[in-house]
Amino acid sequence: MITQALYTLRVVQSGPLALLVDAGRFGVRHLGVTQGGAADWVSFSWANWLLGNPLNAAALEIVVGGGLVIELERDATLALAGADLQARLDDEPLQPGSAFRVVAGQRLYFQQPRNGLRAYLAVPGGFLASPVLDSVSATPREQLGGHQGDGAPLRQGDRLSWQGVAQEVRRLPFAMHAAPPFQGDCLALVPGAQSAHFTGASLFRAFNTPWQVDNRADRMGVRLCGPRLECRLHSMVSEGIPLGAVQVPPDGQPIVLLNDRQTIGGYPRLGALTPLATARLAQCLPGDSIRFVVSSREQALARYRACLAQWHVQAPRPLSRKS
Repeated sequence: MITQALYTLRVVQSGPLALLVDAGRFGVRHLGVTQGGAADWVSFSWANWLLGNPLNAAALEIVVGGGLVIELERDATLALAGADLQARLDDEPLQPGSAFRVVAGQRLYFQQPRNGLRAYLAVPGGFLASPVLDSVSATPREQLGGHQGDGAPLRQGDRLSWQGVAQEVRRLPFAMHAAPPFQGDCLALVPGAQSAHFTGASLFRAFNTPWQVDNRADRMGVRLCGPRLECRLHSMVSEGIPLGAVQVPPDGQPIVLLNDRQTIGGYPRLGALTPLATARLAQCLPGDSIRFVVSSREQALARYRACLAQWHVQAPRPLSRKS
């Protein structure tokens, strides 16, 4: 029997936050366990697509960069997508959205962000790790998953492994060659939940004024600063919280909940960002300006399907209202 060779990289210097992620942990929110997974699932998917991997293959999510140094212990082909963190291979700059060859002993360096916040480093077949509740995604708050099973980010001296070589190295479509402009955007929001309980003036302000990304932002959620929103609903029973939910606490400043959010919450919600808008918000830096634009459920689903079609993936059928 032929055994595939084991490939390994070593963390020479740890940055602010680098996590092992996949698409996320699903079917466990009734246990109080959040989904985790890649915050910018679009860039994560492109990184895997470049190597011909399954789109769910485990990759590294590198936040900010800030001094992360990785050394390859064998020759390998890797792929990088997402934010421009001024990555370089030894002294050679690396552009996000590309696959590249690395020789044993070479080092990858990640610095401060030039465009976006999160970069994704993929390896052929995905990194090896033991799944926890059917996912290897690291969730530090819950101490689940990751390369050691405890949700911890990468630390100096850690080693990550994978098996196999890239079966197919792809190039991004022509329109995707340039790094997307992650700084600020119009983010599509599907109104719902308690949106009818907000005052008319608040709804006008919510969709007609810019919001600034606050420095209080992490994988749980992103606070936005702007006009005060007022809701006539002063108390409510806690309920399930979807990805991208826009909660409005008593101070009137929205909080958009991301992958490591709590599973239930009791603040009124303006609605929820679409999956594509949530991925874009995950790349916004503190101080970036965004705007909400109204989207219908049907529009959001059509855009989601169009995105998946780029990778020849079929979107799951939505549940009927009777389901």
